Amino acid sequence: MAAKQFASMFAAQVKMMFRDKQTWFWSVFFPVILMILFMIIFGGGGSGNFKATIAVADPSPNASSAMLLEQLKSIPVLEVKDEQPVSIEQGKEWVENEDVDALIVLPGQEGVSDVGLYVNRANEAGATTQAVSSILNTLVQQANLSAVGATATYSVSMESITSAADDVKYQDFLLTGMIGLSVAQGGLFGMVEIVDMRKRGLLKRMRMTPAKMGLFGLAGMFVRLMLGIIQIVCLALVGVFAFGATLHINVFSLLIAFIVGALVFSAMGYLFSSFSKTMEAYMGMANIASMLMMFLSGVFFPVNTLPDWLQIVPKLLPLTYFVDGMRDGLIYANGILSSTFWMGIGIMSIWGIVCYLIASVVYKSKSIAATR
Repeated sequence: MAAKQFASMFAAQVKMMFRDKQTWFWSVFFPVILMILFMIIFGGGGSGNFKATIAVADPSPNASSAMLLEQLKSIPVLEVKDEQPVSIEQGKEWVENEDVDALIVLPGQEGVSDVGLYVNRANEAGATTQAVSSILNTLVQQANLSAVGATATYSVSMESITSAADDVKYQDFLLTGMIGLSVAQGGLFGMVEIVDMRKRGLLKRMRMTPAKMGLFGLAGMFVRLMLGIIQIVCLALVGVFAFGATLHINVFSLLIAFIVGALVFSAMGYLFSSFSKTMEAYMGMANIASMLMMFLSGVFFPVNTLPDWLQIVPKLLPLTYFVDGMRDGLIYANGILSSTFWMGIGIMSIWGIVCYLIASVVYKSKSIAATR
């Protein structure tokens, strides 16, 4: 009886979904548009094509300044605006107008002398400024060693390692983050039609029938699960063919993370609908949850780039573990034997079970079900 009732509710909600054009826009086309915008804005963040444009001033040419000038020109990531040194005034003007990232003033005399670095105050804390400063400091230290006839005893040898393939790029990171966000938003905003049903008195009529509200909510969650599959396929195709993203898929971890995550966020939407007497109230709660998780769950940038005092918040949010799970299944090709993977699945499951149980209890109360 329960299985037959669930099947009927599922079929009815599928028909409702296909008839609702707004559902398709907000669940499929809007995420694609949003991903394209973010890919264009942030897509070059990890491409490895870092370049900094600098100007060089040499007010009093000497042997030391000539040596530093040649070393600066030999660094691949530094592009000198003019082949010949410019005046300090001209260099400052370029920095102020952001025509160059920095002005380097070479030492005015041999021996003990300062090397000047001028940057735009608006970009003082930027990554490019920090990189130029670090490069210049390294050159100065090398020059100091050469001046006293010393050789470096220690050096740093860096090698990056990852569980992903060597061709993983920031585009892949961003693509999987946007897929996770889109599926999550589909669940968070997807239960708004239940609020509309309450407003029209349909829930009150349903309560007078043998239909179980819990099964109705569960059917809605599985409809969102089906829609999530469509979202993944559409976004992945756009990411791969339009932006050159590379996918390395592990089917098992991808399926587990997707099914659990899609059901969890649908359960959260189901919970919002149980407390909302108007569609405006529902959308307000869903928007707050979505905005909070969007910027704190590692969708656009790694979580560890957040301030230390904020690090605890992402560990409490289900989207953090959903995005990580999607990346495990789509780009890192990690299997299901990882304890970290299952810890994330467990935390998401707790969120989903608690949200669904609370919503089911609320829907059984007369004060909510009878509201029109």
